[in-house]
Amino acid sequence: MKTVSFDYRFNNLCNFKCRQCGDMLSSSWEAEQKNHDMWSEINQPWMASPLREQIKQFQDTQIVKEFMSAVEDQRIEEIYWVGGEPLMWEIHWDSMSRIIELGFQDRVYARYNTNLSRIDFKGKNLFRDILSKFKDWQICASIDGTGATGEYIRTGLKYNQFIDHFTQGLAFARHKRQMQLDFTITMPGLLELKNMFDLSQRLNAKLLTKVTFAFDAKQLMSPMCLPRQLLNTIIDENLEYIKKKATPLQQSLIDVLENMKNRPTFEEEYNDLKQVEQGKKRIEKIDIIRKTDIKKILEQDKRILEWWNSI
Repeated sequence: MKTVSFDYRFNNLCNFKCRQCGDMLSSSWEAEQKNHDMWSEINQPWMASPLREQIKQFQDTQIVKEFMSAVEDQRIEEIYWVGGEPLMWEIHWDSMSRIIELGFQDRVYARYNTNLSRIDFKGKNLFRDILSKFKDWQICASIDGTGATGEYIRTGLKYNQFIDHFTQGLAFARHKRQMQLDFTITMPGLLELKNMFDLSQRLNAKLLTKVTFAFDAKQLMSPMCLPRQLLNTIIDENLEYIKKKATPLQQSLIDVLENMKNRPTFEEEYNDLKQVEQGKKRIEKIDIIRKTDIKKILEQDKRILEWWNSI
């Protein structure tokens, strides 16, 4: 049986440096790591020769060839575009246009996870010229906060541009599943829970919600880094606001917040203050590089800022 559903992460090309991401999924992160001597061949061997060249050769001679052969054979039924940032890839625009040229777009379901920073490429608009032609499609648009806080968490985000692009997508959407907000809760993103809820209601769009994952206590972008009492208090305050007005479009947010009260915090799972200190130093170093200051974000809630200063 030949492949009909494709999920190929063609490369890590991405124009964002989201705080909870890293070099494997973002070329912008990778460049920053290299420019500031924040990587090693031992820990990131894929960033160094000869492995880097071998990976690129495999992508060009095997992955791209396989995928484009499936396009030409007109046997693709589903594509999941995710990166990196897939809308930065020329192969996305070329292959989707080719599917339309060959006339089998009415048999293809296209799914995306995208930062939605680019919706036009070489005169073609994602919604008007591409997706409107397809049988069905779905966009999970990553957005982890509004305004200045959102732009801090997702370095590269232009919040007003995101809203404009998302609104353009809504004009073409035939049902709620086609345009969804993809919200990952970070530690500073706890300050944005009400704003993201309000945004979901204002746009009348589903708010998919998940939590930043952490393998150890150094990942202070995870909200689970907060002490239990403080974390639960913040969650309860937000749930009181959210539950009164929530619709099924925001149920995922409610479910995740309630689940967080039962998930172990860093203190409960790792109990390693040294790792927490290392995580803080890393965030402070990135702030210096990017000329930002997490304390200006956290000062919106004096309790979180006090905890941060106590580390």
